[in-house]
Amino acid sequence: MANYKATAKAILDHVGGKENIVGMTHCATRLRLNLKDDSKVDDGAVKKIDGVVNVINTAGQYQILIGIEVPHVYDEFEALIKGNNESITEERSNQGGSIINRVFSAISGIFSPLLPALAGSGILRGLLILCVQLGLIQENSGTYTILFSASMAVFYFLPVLLAFSSARRFGASPYISALIGGALLHPDFLSLLGDTGNGAMSSFLGIPVVLMNYNSTVVPIILAIWAYSYLYKWLDKNIPETLKLVIVPLISLLVMVPLTTIVIGPLGVYGGELIANIVNWLIERSGLLTGVLIGGGWSVLVSFGIHWAVNPIMINNISQVGYDYICPLTFACNFAVIGTALGVWLKAKNKELKNFALTGAITIALSAIIEPTLFGMLIKNKKLFLAQIIAGAVGGAYLGLTKVVTNAFVFGSVTTFPSFIVTNANIINGIIGLGISVVVGAVLGYIFTNKNDKLA
Repeated sequence: MANYKATAKAILDHVGGKENIVGMTHCATRLRLNLKDDSKVDDGAVKKIDGVVNVINTAGQYQILIGIEVPHVYDEFEALIKGNNESITEERSNQGGSIINRVFSAISGIFSPLLPALAGSGILRGLLILCVQLGLIQENSGTYTILFSASMAVFYFLPVLLAFSSARRFGASPYISALIGGALLHPDFLSLLGDTGNGAMSSFLGIPVVLMNYNSTVVPIILAIWAYSYLYKWLDKNIPETLKLVIVPLISLLVMVPLTTIVIGPLGVYGGELIANIVNWLIERSGLLTGVLIGGGWSVLVSFGIHWAVNPIMINNISQVGYDYICPLTFACNFAVIGTALGVWLKAKNKELKNFALTGAITIALSAIIEPTLFGMLIKNKKLFLAQIIAGAVGGAYLGLTKVVTNAFVFGSVTTFPSFIVTNANIINGIIGLGISVVVGAVLGYIFTNKNDKLA
């Protein structure tokens, strides 16, 4: 059994200690640290720590690639840094770095905790659609309603979940923030929409209010909790301890719920819809070019850890319109890596390299985690890295040209195939596109591999 505590302790020792940490979070595979002084880090020592695959210092973060066990390491690391104080890193994490770096860091910190819920719900939704198409479940049955509710709850209550994770990131109260998100979904609030829907008018103390349906929205609640974090910190600093229990939540709700419904919410809804419409318009206008760019370039974004900037767009598309064009193109990248790894496995004679390549291909096929293979083998060999870029671009071009979509935000693997269950043509074209990525990757991987190559 891996000793996560020892790994966390060793990392902390070699990144400058507790005093050098100003913020931390994690994604699916990486421990992401914001440091006061990068010069205090011993890169070589960190790379040698048991459980660490690689390190990348980019986008204002010191990223330590660990793999799918990163949540366990994070928990131990968090205990070493914060002890029982729950607000230290969230408050510190807003300090320092450029605006772009802080945005990337915030997006990663907000969405990372929600990935299991989003992925699991998406797969359940796909399987439910498949069961209906096969006649195993009737849409008017209780079974369907229960499973449909289970699969869609994460999207309906997304503002509440995002409020909680945003609060932890921005340094506000997670529970009061969740209440702010919950108020926007209360049945009585939704009843104000009437038959008009988005754009219906109401008033608050004589102030006109443009009403919106906030279920499944992404942008409004993140902006609201970001704004609330400043109010919360001011209240926490200025309200006497004896009154905080009542006064802080009272003022928070009195100020933030009306402010969100009057100003922040409508701006967030229209802004999110505008971004989604622009992205979808570009893809529909030139699916081929988009497929080439994303299918081929996704691994580059992943290698720098900045792919998180695109994930909210995909999540917003799924929650708003029920499908997304970008997600299948990220599948193309993953399957290109699988193909390239298989090509290396077929050609190489070195046992260690063959085992690493095959293990990587199987791991990606089952879990969609490409970083170990990407950093452990492909980036070290420019020809192999180019091979998977080409393979992803070719497969992505087909997926973009045929307008393949997914009905869920998931990471690309064999186990997440149910996300393609939209129409029969979508499934078939999805399989063909990913098959192209695997075949092209395998052929190029085989060509670019020398029989005597070894695992560097």
